[in-house]
Amino acid sequence: MAASRSHSHSRYVADRGLTTRMVTTMFLIGLLYVVFVGVLLALMRGAWPIILIVAGGLFIAQFWFSDRIAAYSMGAREVTREQAPELHGAVDRVCALADMPKPRVAIARNDLPNAFATGRSKDTALVCVTTGLLRRLEPEELEGVLAHELSHVAHRDVMVMTIAAFLGVLAGVMARVALWGGFGRAGHTRDSGAAIAVLLIPVISAAVYAISFLLTRLLSRYRELSADRAAALLTGRPSALASALTKVTGEMGRIPTRDLRQAEPYNAFWFAPAFSSKESMARLLSSHPPLEQRLEQLTRISAQLGR
Repeated sequence: MAASRSHSHSRYVADRGLTTRMVTTMFLIGLLYVVFVGVLLALMRGAWPIILIVAGGLFIAQFWFSDRIAAYSMGAREVTREQAPELHGAVDRVCALADMPKPRVAIARNDLPNAFATGRSKDTALVCVTTGLLRRLEPEELEGVLAHELSHVAHRDVMVMTIAAFLGVLAGVMARVALWGGFGRAGHTRDSGAAIAVLLIPVISAAVYAISFLLTRLLSRYRELSADRAAALLTGRPSALASALTKVTGEMGRIPTRDLRQAEPYNAFWFAPAFSSKESMARLLSSHPPLEQRLEQLTRISAQLGR
């Protein structure tokens, strides 16, 4: 019992401001999901079982398998302590500081200097770093990055982002289901309501996707700032994390554009965005806050700590 209690709450500093913003954003995303399914049910009275089955199936698949898909897609390979003693040692030290169970440790053979964490909970968590990151960072910088990633695990950010991203996937799929399942017969009938719905559902789906995309990106930026703050306070070395951020984003500017674009769909998992600052989209569409904002926050924390 004592052991389970010690791991129920880590030593990462809680961020009430972020929690409030995350809850608000998740509420809006959930409300959007409920309204969207409700509209489909109203427009597709005869096909509501299909809607519910597909929506439920998609949610379960997204929740249970998205972390494995992300890890597999990025080529994450679990490594033992014997295979990567320095990396395991760094993870051990951060976990001891945070008083949290150790996640599985993996390495991705990729020259992109980055790291990510995935997993629905602490028990299923996996933290992965690329060979490019290991080659470029000093030990203190690596621990700062790992503390950032493990704060995502401690705060269940991966689960939150998976649920948030689900609506965008649902919108596109449900539009196809509606057109294929519910209105495939519209051309053979004189049901004007069905014909109107054929036009409305793609428009509604596009709107739902756009709104959910913006809300999810906003949520992602909140969680990145919170992870930086939590990591800096946990390790007591915000300057090391700032150095790692500067080094990683600077090095990414030298990575071929093709490699960056291959990694861009997984930006929600990355320590730093897959695009360099010059190549990224507008701030509104970014999954990460700008480097200047992150460094400014770390500078404030460093001043607070007297370092």
